[in-house]
Amino acid sequence: MGGGGSGVPVADSWDSKLSALPPPPIPRPSPPRPASSVSPAPIPRGPARAGVGKDGRGGASPRRGWKEVGGCSSFVPSFALTARWPCWSTMFPAGSPSHTFRRLSLLQLLLLLQVLGRGLGRASPAGGPLEDVVIERYHVPRSCPREVQMGDFVRYHYNGTFEDGKKFDSSYDRSTLVAIVVGVGRLITGMDRGLMGMCVNERRRLIVPPHLGYGSIGVAGLIPPDATLYFDVVLLDVWNKADTVQVSILLRPPHCPRMVQDTDFVRYHYNGTLLDGTTFDTSYSRGGTYDTYVGSGWLIKGMDQGLLGMCPGERRKIIIPPFLAYGEKGYGTVIPPQASLVFHVLLIDVHNPKDTVQLETLELPPGCVRRAKAGDFMRYHYNGSLMDGTLFDSSYSRNHTYNTYIGQGYIIPGMDQGLQGVCIGERRRITVPPHLAYGENGTGDKIPGSAVLIFDVHVIDFHNPADPVEIKTLSRPPESCNETSKLGDFIRYHYNCSLLDGTRLFSSHDFGAPQEATLGANKVIEGLDTGLQGMCVGERRQLVVPPHLAHGESGARGVPGSAVLLFEVELVSREDGLPTGYLFVWHKDPPASLFEDMDLNKDGEVPPEEFSSFIKAQVNEGKGRLMPGQDPEKTIGDMFQNQDRNQDGKITAEELKLKSDEDQERVHEEL
Repeated sequence: MGGGGSGVPVADSWDSKLSALPPPPIPRPSPPRPASSVSPAPIPRGPARAGVGKDGRGGASPRRGWKEVGGCSSFVPSFALTARWPCWSTMFPAGSPSHTFRRLSLLQLLLLLQVLGRGLGRASPAGGPLEDVVIERYHVPRSCPREVQMGDFVRYHYNGTFEDGKKFDSSYDRSTLVAIVVGVGRLITGMDRGLMGMCVNERRRLIVPPHLGYGSIGVAGLIPPDATLYFDVVLLDVWNKADTVQVSILLRPPHCPRMVQDTDFVRYHYNGTLLDGTTFDTSYSRGGTYDTYVGSGWLIKGMDQGLLGMCPGERRKIIIPPFLAYGEKGYGTVIPPQASLVFHVLLIDVHNPKDTVQLETLELPPGCVRRAKAGDFMRYHYNGSLMDGTLFDSSYSRNHTYNTYIGQGYIIPGMDQGLQGVCIGERRRITVPPHLAYGENGTGDKIPGSAVLIFDVHVIDFHNPADPVEIKTLSRPPESCNETSKLGDFIRYHYNCSLLDGTRLFSSHDFGAPQEATLGANKVIEGLDTGLQGMCVGERRQLVVPPHLAHGESGARGVPGSAVLLFEVELVSREDGLPTGYLFVWHKDPPASLFEDMDLNKDGEVPPEEFSSFIKAQVNEGKGRLMPGQDPEKTIGDMFQNQDRNQDGKITAEELKLKSDEDQERVHEEL
């Protein structure tokens, strides 16, 4: 409930407020009674109720329901408080009580029933006037947290009738409750006494004798002299100027990240009722929380106090006296003047405008050598929830990581801050206040305005666009290594490939044979090609390849986009490669009469069969070598096509040239 202006406390001006209330009927002094009459005892304050004394039994006698009257023990009905009853000994013959009813005549039994009826109803058994109020509690609520005492302020409805049932007054007819202080002389004495000990929602029937009502004078035109009055009363509210806000914790979550303090901003649901249970307002019917600052005058004072110390997810019952609520004015047509208010509150979340992002490390993998910084590109999974645990989004439900740069404004400021400093594989909880998230407007239908957001994040990997391949040597062969792999070399190697979170992607062991590649021939991803250079045969390495040196932001089959790849590689073998553009090289100088040696049948022409036989013989004799890693037949076929310049299916002496002659390169010579 908003509107703190209507919740001005009235405790400091108690007497002045009472003087402004409409004056209730004031009883005139009762006529003098005979000296033998006994003054009625006032109703005691405290928990004692009608027909029950301080010892838990009726009156002060040692037996329940019995009270000493006129020097003898008499049974007093539970709804009668101090009305005088006759001594039963004057009605029954002497003897054992257990045999008394057996000796009664029919006339005596009828007389007994008549006396009981008169005692329970309108007058004393002797036919004289009642000496005190008779109270019948015909509806008592199961729960009674407090009872009316002298000095309490009460609100109640009533119907007033005479003995014949004729109505003389009713608060229902005026549609206005009686709101007044009891026990201070502002009510007729009988009503003051009859209200004592009542519970909220209790219903009583009061029989008020004339001397405790309007006496021998009555009220002109309304109540005749010496009239016995009958009131049916229902109590709807009770409070005292000494009351404070009453807080009952109904449910408190096991984890309480923070408690409400003054100047905090809170979002909560509530049901608001009067003390008798009448609902006057609820946030649930509006489909949204009530959002406000605490301790800043936006709420009634009692609610400001009652919300302090609450945890998100906590449920409370808050009872607020009227002078800390809407006081003597009430609020519109839903909250009457001087009404106590009861709020059942569920706190959804709380934050302070001065809050920063809160970080909690849930799991930190060992051996963290690098932490994320602004400008890094990150892939992470997350569950996003409100402070009460309501899930609003999850990357897991899409089976895809969230991929973004951090620290560059691509995500909400709170996440930009919260993701910096994480390690690969770390699990972190990031609590983001609304001013660093979606503010007072929220977003979509899942994140309401002014909502605190909680992200449980699992960092899969991150990299920077400037990252090179990270190379870590795991083991080297014990013998010395004079030659290492280089561009152009033909190599065989085993590898295992995975994501940085341990997800296994590929392995050469699955194929039962090493992978083959010529370094620098664009046959493998750039980062792997780089990582395989400079290795000794038998060496094992770990390579971390950023996505811009792997499969990029599009990924590949089985490889997510923008994924950092982790390789463990072992070099199995290495062969020297050929210079770029060469398919065959001589180990020494080529023969001086190359064409004649190649023309096996000496017909001046070299067909493909003679060319292939000649090249294979040179390789077998160790005079030259073909490009490694290729099909020899295909390589020899490509060489023939290069030399058959007129494409007539044969090579002549004029067509045959060394590549060195063409390129003017003397380091290696090739057909």
